Amino acid sequence: MALRCSSSPLPDSVVSDIQNLRQLSKEQVSRLCSEIFSFLKEQKEVDQFTSQLEEFANDNGVSLGPLKSIVKSILIVLNGALKRNLKSEDLQSDLVVLGLDEEKAKLFADKWNSDAAVLKRLAVGRTLSINQLVDMEWKFGVTAASSELEKAGTIFLQLKMVIKKGNQLEPVYVELTLPQFYSFLHEMERAKSGLECFT
Repeated sequence: MALRCSSSPLPDSVVSDIQNLRQLSKEQVSRLCSEIFSFLKEQKEVDQFTSQLEEFANDNGVSLGPLKSIVKSILIVLNGALKRNLKSEDLQSDLVVLGLDEEKAKLFADKWNSDAAVLKRLAVGRTLSINQLVDMEWKFGVTAASSELEKAGTIFLQLKMVIKKGNQLEPVYVELTLPQFYSFLHEMERAKSGLECFT
């Protein structure tokens, strides 16, 4: 079973949960889909989302335990689709391969088509705010003498980066040779151009 949302096979529990989703009516799946995407876009607290799931379970006569498991599996698939930048057709295809019928899979694909850009922006924002670069100092130097003859006269760069991790500032020290620095610079330029695509 080849899936686009994951390079390795998903756990059997995910497959059975997606197949259990077939037991819900199209209207129920549509409402559940809206709840899930609302949770992802609005970045609601888990407790608030859990209470919405309890309300959904009560309104539709569904057991809360299996419903939570289904939602967790859907989130695994959506997270994989987000990481791999899938199109809505690919997501729909993956859900069908996992055992969801075409009509219900299309509900998720349509919602993905309208909300994927927002979800990608939010994911980038969360990624960048985890370890935020606050300050950076650098010094170039030349090795004047060394016990190794070929190291004498080489150029190096010392970086001191201050990174904000949560509420703490942490200094990180790095020493790079000139080729390593150019490689680092190239990667930073690639990252910058990649981020500009999202703005």
